[in-house]
Amino acid sequence: MNSFSGSKQEVISGMENFVSTQLKYLKPVEDSWQPQDWLPDLTSEDWMESVEAFREPAKGLSDAVLVVLVGDMVTEEALPTYQTLINGFEGVSDKTGTDTSPWAQWTRGWTAEENRHGDLLNKYLYLTGRVDMRAVEVTIQNLLSKGFDPSTAQDPYRGFIYTSFQERATKISHKNVAKLAREQGDDNLQGICSAIAADEARHEKVYTNFINHIFEQDPDGAMLAFRDLMRAQIVMPSHLMQDGADPNLFDNFSIIAQQLGVYTAKHYSEIVEHLVRTWNLENLTGLSSKAAEAQDYLCQLGSRYKKLAERSQRRKSRIEQRKFSWIFNRKV
Repeated sequence: MNSFSGSKQEVISGMENFVSTQLKYLKPVEDSWQPQDWLPDLTSEDWMESVEAFREPAKGLSDAVLVVLVGDMVTEEALPTYQTLINGFEGVSDKTGTDTSPWAQWTRGWTAEENRHGDLLNKYLYLTGRVDMRAVEVTIQNLLSKGFDPSTAQDPYRGFIYTSFQERATKISHKNVAKLAREQGDDNLQGICSAIAADEARHEKVYTNFINHIFEQDPDGAMLAFRDLMRAQIVMPSHLMQDGADPNLFDNFSIIAQQLGVYTAKHYSEIVEHLVRTWNLENLTGLSSKAAEAQDYLCQLGSRYKKLAERSQRRKSRIEQRKFSWIFNRKV
């Protein structure tokens, strides 16, 4: 159901000047890193030696880290789905593909920066020779074909709450993979994941700023949108990934990420708490009765999730091995 009411339309249409102030968080192309900056130069005369030197530290990466890295890369490669989602939000779409509105400029600029992430991780994995690239490519095509539904409908309130959450989640995931890469001796991968995480941090800042502005203009609407999205729970962008072999691929990938501490149920609860603090939800006053109920629910939600995460951690049984086509059907 489309929950984009007249009051929301007014808020979104009135935000263009504010959105234009946020475009500063996009880096000019000439100041941006590009995937090639992190990769061997195949046009040089000593390209073979450069590739060998690049591959050497990747030999020390564990299969578990490779699985999480592939899952993160597949998620980044589904970027067309995410741009389509944002362009479907009422009041912010890029109707011609070259609109000059601040909303359209942001979405295209964000997409351009995000596009480098999947490109770089894909090329990194290809050059290491450590993964089955065809199985990975099948997974990417399947995910793009299946799409995903984050329960935002065409509502920009819900949509930008979702992106605020998701940008922080991907930042955490890439930072933790960078840490594991450093521990396992691959400085190349550490640098790559750290650079991507830094992009996600800038993008997170903008999306949380959008919602902070919306809270200032329409606290009731923003609060109810946040509540509705959290009741539906945050669905990960790659939850429909399939490789044609494992019907539980996303769940198995998520379990490995949880076991490595890359992205866990505790992180989920901490992101909820972070957003509640960032948007100063506890101190908002003058709310309608429904919005005040939603406020109570949201302010307690992070601690509730944290307790559930701790309980789940204590109940952990033995770790079962899982087979992944991405690493030539080896078990992790």
